[in-house]
This record gives sequence, structure tokens and C-alpha cells, in this order.
Amino acid sequence: MSGRDLLGIFNLLIVAGVVAAVSYLALTLRPAEYDADTLCIAGIVPPHRVVIIDKTDLYSTQQAAVIERIILTQRDTLAVGERLSLFELDESGRLDATNQFSLCNPGSGDQVNPLYRNPDRIQARYEFLFDAPLQQALADLVVPKDAPQSPILEALAELAQEPSMAQTVPGRRIILVSDMLQNSEIFSVYGRSRGAVFDRLPPVADTVEAIREEYGLALAGVVLEIYLIERRGWESEQNGALRTYWAQVFNQLGVTMSWNVQPTDALS
Repeated sequence: MSGRDLLGIFNLLIVAGVVAAVSYLALTLRPAEYDADTLCIAGIVPPHRVVIIDKTDLYSTQQAAVIERIILTQRDTLAVGERLSLFELDESGRLDATNQFSLCNPGSGDQVNPLYRNPDRIQARYEFLFDAPLQQALADLVVPKDAPQSPILEALAELAQEPSMAQTVPGRRIILVSDMLQNSEIFSVYGRSRGAVFDRLPPVADTVEAIREEYGLALAGVVLEIYLIERRGWESEQNGALRTYWAQVFNQLGVTMSWNVQPTDALS
């Protein structure tokens, strides 16, 4: 075999290597297909983050502003492909999807690979398809309403039974903005004439059993972040006995809970 033949073979190998590399990059960098309705990657169950605003009590203008910032922080910390849904516990005690907002983060301009996708175009798509509907939902979400019932625990358990929040869904996270003043058939924090908090609440085991009988183990494995809205005259109980009670209930239900206080003085 002549030197020219060897050089030709060598060149062919180089060309084949380049073609293979380009093909590999095209496959690995090619944008995934998205579901047109949810913006989620087709064929993949995404992690799901749900924000619930308890609207069964009135909020001040300052509190509404804080709630909006909490939601926008959740938006800004979403991973590409992670789903964000907004719900409200309304004045009738129902858990409603706010403006039917439940979308996956398709990626903003600074979250994409500029070698393969145009960041400006992706940012425009993000703002039009994801952020604009979110802003529209926010306009109503922070408008408070007063209500005779506040079935907080039941609402959480009901949500965890939804297919999009089932135990097969990875990364189930609920961000709950509430005063945590439960008022339902399972238990009510009201009625101070009945004595101290633990005297007027059922045993933790009874509350847990009531939830399990109705909703099974739906809440097990959920990560719950509570943003507590303090109420004047309730602060000591909210941050004392009630917090302890909630912690025990969620622990026995298999929920990982964190507690973030939004002080009354800073919000009103």
C-alpha cells in the first residue's frame, strides 16, 4: 500500500470522526420535545413544586407583597423542566387551581446552551409562555378573602392524591403560605374558652388517623415549606404550641416540614 493510500485512509478516518462527533453533539444538544399544554418534557414525569396560598383569612397590603415575593422566589429557583403550580385555599374551603396555572419551566435565556439555542429567542419564549401567565395568576392570587372554614390539613392531603403529585412523582414540594389556624371538622384551633391549645385539640394520633382513613398515605414523602403569616393576638400560640402540634402531625404523616415566620410587625 502506497503512502498516498495510507494518507487517504487517514483522511477518511478523520472525516468519519468529525461526522461522528457532530452527530453525537446533535443528539445530545438537541432540545427535548415539549408538551404544548404544560411545557413539560414529553414522556418524562417532572419534579413538581406547588405553591398554596391560604386565602381563608384577610391579608394586609404588605402581607400580599410578601406573598408575591415568595412566589417569585419559587419561580426563580425552578430547575429547567421542573413544574410549578399555583393553588389557593378559597373562602369556601376548597383548593382551587389559580388561573389553571401549572407549567414546567421551559428554561430562560440564561439557562440554555448558547452553542445550540439562541438565548434571546429562548428568553422571549420563556416570558411569553411561562412568565406572563404566572404574572396574570399572581394578580388574583394575592387578593385575600375571608372564610368561615380553613381545612388546611385536608387540602394538603387532597392535593397529594392528585396524579401530578402522586408518590410516583419525583421531588414533590409544597410551599404553603398560611396562618396555620386550622378550622375544620378534624380539628379547630379556635374556642379559647375551652382552655390552652393542647387542651382544645384532639390527640395528635387521632388527627393523623383521621387523615389516613380519608386520604391514605398520600402525604408521605412530601417536602413542605410553611411560610407562617402571624396574626395579632395569636403569635405566641402560632410559634409555640400550635407549631409543636403541627410538627408532630406532619412528622407522623411522613412529611418533611420547615417553618418560616413572616412576623406581624414587619407586615402590617
